[in-house]
Amino acid sequence: MAIKIIKKIPSQEEIEQAAPLSAVGYTAILKDRQEICDILSGKDDRLLLIIGPCSAWPFDAVIEYATRLISLKKELNLEKEFKVIMRVYTQKPRTTTGWNGPINQPDPLGQPDIAGGIKYTRKLMVQLIEMGLPIANEAVFTHDSMKFFPDLLSWMAIGARSSEDQEHRIYASAVDCPVGMKNPTSGSIKIGVNSIIAAQTSQVAVFHGHQIESSGNKYAHLVLRGGESGPNYATKFVLEAGDLMKKNNILNPAIIIDASHDNSKVDGKKNPEQQIKVVQESIAELKSNLAVKNLVKGFMIESFIKSGSQTIDPRYPESIDRGGLSVTDPCINWETTAELLSAIFKKI
Repeated sequence: MAIKIIKKIPSQEEIEQAAPLSAVGYTAILKDRQEICDILSGKDDRLLLIIGPCSAWPFDAVIEYATRLISLKKELNLEKEFKVIMRVYTQKPRTTTGWNGPINQPDPLGQPDIAGGIKYTRKLMVQLIEMGLPIANEAVFTHDSMKFFPDLLSWMAIGARSSEDQEHRIYASAVDCPVGMKNPTSGSIKIGVNSIIAAQTSQVAVFHGHQIESSGNKYAHLVLRGGESGPNYATKFVLEAGDLMKKNNILNPAIIIDASHDNSKVDGKKNPEQQIKVVQESIAELKSNLAVKNLVKGFMIESFIKSGSQTIDPRYPESIDRGGLSVTDPCINWETTAELLSAIFKKI
């Protein structure tokens, strides 16, 4: 193969010893996963709120955001109506090329350093869990780099560029936490549902040198994130997805509305403020349409401390804002986030 070995990655044991999670933390993860499953199955009538930065970088800004989220959650008593899960996205899919996230390159200005990125990711996730937050990540890389932290996740996404890929579908069928399968970038709801069928089905594959059989993930569900043809969070798309899931005997049929990505585009360009409209319109439909309420189980929102995003230019490191301004997709800022969560909490 046309590769060269750069360096050896530390063992899983070494990584876990460097950033151990307490027994209390592991107990919390099991509880959080069960609550998420109960929401997806309809046993718990709250909504999931998967919220946070597009990318979990830099470390200190992510911790600051988490501190504010915990405080707001307590102030508004959000857990009465929502199960709040923080986005800790350390793997970034790219349409062509670009920064693959802190797991590959913990310093966007430096060289790729996967060993350092794994340590960064594990340390960050452990600290957030010990603070009391369930966390979510997207499974971009399903091989060795993923083995260091799936035990920490309460929710996982398979992204729009990956949900048609058989390897990601098999991976989703094997993991222990609920998995949201996004519709592909084309916007096809049918293909999105196909990915759920695969994820809920037992699969045979090679994993870490063994032939294995996955159990199937009965809490795999659909995430509507829009597509090339436009947004797909409106009622007609939700009901279309519901019909397809019913036709294909999907267990625990459930939909998460991703308020960002192609659902947030205005005149062909992502507008983070559009997320407010997406969530508010969806909440209104939940209240007025029982069929929608029975299917839509929550929302994804991209939010950080500051509004918008920035481009990293290695030539000008001093220009990088490390105070909570996204380096990938644009986010709504903290003040807007607090106002939005307060408003939708009152409308539920």
